[in-house]
Amino acid sequence: MATKERTQTADSMLDVEQTFRDRLAYAGRFLWRDRSGVIGLLMFLIVVFAAVFAPLIAPYEPLEQNLRAAKMPPAWDAEGSWEHALGTDNLGRDLLSRLLYGARVSLTVGFFGVLIAASLGMVFGAIAGYVGGRVDTLIMAVVNLVLSLPYLLFVVVIASILGRSLINVILIFGITDAPIFARVTRGEVLRMRESGYVESAISAGAGTGRIIFDHIMPNLIGPLLTLATFEMSRMIFYEAGLGFLGLSVPPSVPSWGNMLEAGRKYLTSYPWIALWPGLAIMWTSLGMNLLGDWLRDVLDPRLRRARK
Repeated sequence: MATKERTQTADSMLDVEQTFRDRLAYAGRFLWRDRSGVIGLLMFLIVVFAAVFAPLIAPYEPLEQNLRAAKMPPAWDAEGSWEHALGTDNLGRDLLSRLLYGARVSLTVGFFGVLIAASLGMVFGAIAGYVGGRVDTLIMAVVNLVLSLPYLLFVVVIASILGRSLINVILIFGITDAPIFARVTRGEVLRMRESGYVESAISAGAGTGRIIFDHIMPNLIGPLLTLATFEMSRMIFYEAGLGFLGLSVPPSVPSWGNMLEAGRKYLTSYPWIALWPGLAIMWTSLGMNLLGDWLRDVLDPRLRRARK
């Protein structure tokens, strides 16, 4: 009897591995066919490239000031110059250089914010979904309480209390966004808890920890990866909003939000100061949302079966 149960568990694990390989193969084929996924991936990679190689690409230091060239329009304008291709701000700082360095701040906030949120949400969501009972009730009560609050107002209040700091912004987004990951994780765990491979592992005598980390967690990667893409886009957008309100990173740090705040006073007279960071935020959000849509289509089994 024990041998039969171990055989069933091994077969179930092989099925999971085969499913993962099938998903990778399907993802490659679907990416080749889906133009929007390719476009989203390329848009995101351009932002990553700009952030990583900003010190090599940027023509100037992002904090370098030249008051003689202040408020210079883009190069294609009659009063512009190719020395500052996208123009300068009110202090004569090169907008292209600040835009490239600002991508570093946005991606740092988005990546580490999502990493913290996904880690916390996955752990608490898995515990709530698998253990159930009072533990589930307590965890989901906290999750529902946080999700019931107006998110932007909630974040603004916390940011105003903690002060302007990159670490503070990352922690704020990471902690306040964790309930979303916890809710999704809990739902997936409740569904997988009744699956055949989990029941086989229980029959084979596997402990709770092994079942969660060896059998459930690997199958959470798909839905959580899709969610992480959308949430990263949202964090970049909200970080820019906090910067516009003067609640994100310090003014000395070049970020897209700080650039928007600096150009707010000159929207009618020198619109390019706020135009470029606004377009950068839109470009990044659009690229990540297209990539997220593609990941959702690839990793959703129902959509995968429909497209085969």
